[in-house]
Amino acid sequence: MPTGKPSNENRSYRYIMSQIILASSSPYRKQLLERLRLPFSIHSPDIDETPLPNESPVALAQRLAIEKAQVIAQQHPGHLVIGSDQVATHQGQPLGKAGNFDNAYAQLRQVSGQAVEFHTALCVTNGQHSQHANVVTQCKFRTLSAAEITAYLHQEKPWDTAGSAKAESLGIALMEHIRSDDPTAIIGLPLIALSRILRAFGVNPLLAAGATHDET
Repeated sequence: MPTGKPSNENRSYRYIMSQIILASSSPYRKQLLERLRLPFSIHSPDIDETPLPNESPVALAQRLAIEKAQVIAQQHPGHLVIGSDQVATHQGQPLGKAGNFDNAYAQLRQVSGQAVEFHTALCVTNGQHSQHANVVTQCKFRTLSAAEITAYLHQEKPWDTAGSAKAESLGIALMEHIRSDDPTAIIGLPLIALSRILRAFGVNPLLAAGATHDET
């Protein structure tokens, strides 16, 4: 009978010792990654998020996820870095972060009774090799009254959320249905896809979880 640990478990411990980094300042992504119970640190990437000429929303999300991960990986050699970005689209047009009440109100009036797609891009890199994923979440918004939108915005203040819909909290009440292969994707970090990619790098959350994370 074998007495040594499986090779993927050994690699898991190796990466935990060298640390995992979440390349994001988002508290929502931090909370999601904590669910995997892996030790990780947080470093916010400084990149230009301006869309390129004729760049599609999906391509934008993918490019930014890759750039976030690569920038932090260059600063921290030997670490495993996770980058993610999300773009919401309505009828093929991007819905950005509202930034204030008036813009958020206009966004929710626009999508009331309509379908919105949230494209969540993911990149994991060790500086030499990278793996990517793009998860699409289809959301159908309820037909919303002006009073409902106003009450929601005063309570949630979702100015920093794509499409102004905080599905992790009261924003779920805006929805008629949500369809996705990865239910955490709409919040900003698709954990099913991330777990699959981490295993490809030798980090199995079920075997390696348990240590506390370190935020910097």
